[in-house]
Amino acid sequence: MGRTTMSARRIAGAATALALALGASACGSGPGAGAKADGGFTYWSMWRADEPQAKVLKAAIDDFTAVTGAKVDVTWAGRDIAKKIGPAIAANRAPDLWDESDDKVYGTTAAAGQALDLSPVLQLPVPGEDVPVSRVIPAKYFAMLPKDPSGANHYVIPYEVVTNAMFYNAADPAVTAAMPAPPADWAGLLKVCDALKAAGKACLASEGEDPWTNGLFLDYLLNGAGVNVAELSADRSGAAWDAPAVLTAAGQVEQLVRGGHLIAGYDATKFPAQQTNWTAGKAAFYLDGNYVTAEIAQQVPAGWKTASILPPTAKAPDAGLFGFAIPKRARNAAAAQKFIAFFLQKKHLSGISTTALNLTPRDDIPAPAELADVQKALAAPTLRLSFDGASGGWLAKVLNENYLDLWHGKTTAAQFVAKCKADQVTYWQTQG
Repeated sequence: MGRTTMSARRIAGAATALALALGASACGSGPGAGAKADGGFTYWSMWRADEPQAKVLKAAIDDFTAVTGAKVDVTWAGRDIAKKIGPAIAANRAPDLWDESDDKVYGTTAAAGQALDLSPVLQLPVPGEDVPVSRVIPAKYFAMLPKDPSGANHYVIPYEVVTNAMFYNAADPAVTAAMPAPPADWAGLLKVCDALKAAGKACLASEGEDPWTNGLFLDYLLNGAGVNVAELSADRSGAAWDAPAVLTAAGQVEQLVRGGHLIAGYDATKFPAQQTNWTAGKAAFYLDGNYVTAEIAQQVPAGWKTASILPPTAKAPDAGLFGFAIPKRARNAAAAQKFIAFFLQKKHLSGISTTALNLTPRDDIPAPAELADVQKALAAPTLRLSFDGASGGWLAKVLNENYLDLWHGKTTAAQFVAKCKADQVTYWQTQG
């Protein structure tokens, strides 16, 4: 099973949670209908037709048909696509091309050996740019991915990137007074929080019942302490929890809680209550995915200037991908691969930034202004998956509730570590 990421209702660009179920006509247009004589292919997209990503993709599809004469039979399927792709593959009625997040592609197809290795796409020329795809999509985006049974990690070619950071309003005088420069270490961040507290402003806004966004603090702190969360989670004996670095990271979380640096009432609210309080200036920082900038666009006051930092101990930013995948038995795989290279042209991919207001994997496409800091962070030489790709089952059974107890001040760091260790042993005993 793939890792658990952000809530589906907030996926990439703050799209709404309503998903369109795939209809019978969509399934009927899969590769079971045979190869396309005109060099065309079938495509299922995770986006609804009215979403900005879909508009960017549709413009590129129209251009692809105009240039090549190949027809693309596209279905704007919505978020249910990940539930439909496995059964469609089993029935030999899957599309030639589909798109989703890297973890969904891995969990639904690649992990089972049902995703085509797209390494050949990296050698295709990007039309009109005289360079191969490998020159415009950095290798670090593939290096962070888990490998499929054949050892490949090129089962998804990204066109959009997401990451998590501490967002703040750089035009807030209370923030600039407390943080004249980004803190270089954990003590520096606590100093900023202390200064904000003295000025009457909470340091951190937190949706207290959300283990995902709040857990990102621990994730980044473990990364800073040199702990790989996936390796920690995979230890059936639980002994990995005894490493001093784990307790250090948990202790840093406890410092935030015990220091009173979380917005008042955070432990009794749900999204978007504290996000709203943050945009109202009641707290300085909000740790979340970069999609938050689109979510708050219509509610921030005049003069707001979005900026971001990583928790200062982090050694590498995390990243998630949205991109193209091809089922292993696709009949029109070659045509679909040509379209991938076609869409990665700067003139088309730039729409993900200018129209969808999100990040692309091409470092020569400027990010939207509010994501400039995030793009700089992603320029790091290495990237990592959030929680290092730890599985969703482990997060739910071992980490989430125990972490919320720590985050709510119900347990100490030492108690949190001990409970996670015990629950992890039990979890792996139930996994056989």
